[in-house]
Formats: sequence, C-alpha cells, structure tokens
Amino acid sequence: MMIINILFKKYIIMYFAIINFITFIVFALDKIYAIKKKWRYKEISLLGMCFVGGAIGGFLAMYLFRHKTKKKLFVIGVPLIIIINLIIFIFFIK
Repeated sequence: MMIINILFKKYIIMYFAIINFITFIVFALDKIYAIKKKWRYKEISLLGMCFVGGAIGGFLAMYLFRHKTKKKLFVIGVPLIIIINLIIFIFFIK
C-alpha cells in the first residue's frame, strides 16, 4: 500500500510538471503566432490547459512574454485557477 501511495504521488508531481511545461510552451507559441499574424490557439484552449493543471506555466508565460496581460479573463482567471490547482495538488499529495 505504501509503495502505491509513493508511486501515486510521484505520478501526480510528474503530471503537474509536464502539463505546466506544455502550457508554458503553448502560451509562448501563441505569442509568436500573434506577432507573425498566423493561426492562433483559442482562448478557451489556453484557459483549459491552465484549468487541468497548467496554470503556473500559463501565468509564467503570460508575464514573461507579455501575452494576454491586457485581458481581464486571463489576468484574474489564471491566478484563480492557480489557487484551484494548488488546492487539488495538495489534496492529492497528502
């Protein structure tokens, strides 16, 4: 039972690390596409990636690349989703 618990926690940590990395990359790509006036990711897709665990990566990309920082939905929504993500993360790790 203890081994299963340790593996479960390991996979949860890996999941959050991977989804945050992917979300960071997608936000960065969306910024590059915006500059080049190419096809873009839908805002609901960006927020969805934040909601399923990638909010920290999205937040870092937002302010590192100055992307979506003028949109209230992102400026307010992503930090709120970070709080939700942290609560879920802590719940699964305990």
